Amino acid sequence: MTTSNRSPTPPIVLLATDVWKSYDDGAIAVLRGVNFTGFQGETVALCGPSGCGKSTLLHLLGGLDSPDIGRIAVNSRELKPFGNPLHLLRHEVGFVFQLHNLIPDLTLEENCLIPTVAAGLDRKAARDRLRELTDRTGLSHRLGSKIQKLSGGERQRTALCRALMNKPRILLADEPTGSLDESTSAMVFDLLLEIVANEGVTLVMATHDRTLAARCGRLIEMRDGSIHEPF
Repeated sequence: MTTSNRSPTPPIVLLATDVWKSYDDGAIAVLRGVNFTGFQGETVALCGPSGCGKSTLLHLLGGLDSPDIGRIAVNSRELKPFGNPLHLLRHEVGFVFQLHNLIPDLTLEENCLIPTVAAGLDRKAARDRLRELTDRTGLSHRLGSKIQKLSGGERQRTALCRALMNKPRILLADEPTGSLDESTSAMVFDLLLEIVANEGVTLVMATHDRTLAARCGRLIEMRDGSIHEPF
């Protein structure tokens, strides 16, 4: 009898099947029959020129938008067109955006606690989680600082903390270091990879930075709304 040493395939947590998406009443075709499978705990980089569909695919995977044609499933549950994605966004998926989308007049602490209030997380548990994340990211001394007083790197680290507050199993990152200089970008990405590895989070990241993309476990090229994955 032959015994296989091959590791079992991890569970599928993200699935896009024959997904098409266009805007302006079909005049602008963004995704053309995209198929994508994301596995638990892996890190995936989506690369390609501006306008190739990277951000649109992330938005569809996270329930922020719906495909014209095709299916999107998260943790084996299909996202219904025009459905309510709030449970998904509050409990299962975290987003990190290039321009962080933080509220400038609120403090770092207040920005990070907003998702926990929406999810109904216990106040003490939320503050314990915030302390854990800010300790990891070197932001504990900035909890009371307003966002407008933070540096670019501090803002993006805050955005990372906010995205992870509710312990999502999936993190979608759209050019998470695109607005940062090279050294700050590398530092933020180091933290990103460290946290997702420690927490077993699946990361799918859109990026123009080939150096960062090469550090992910899997690289996918996107061109003209289609996926071209190396074998």
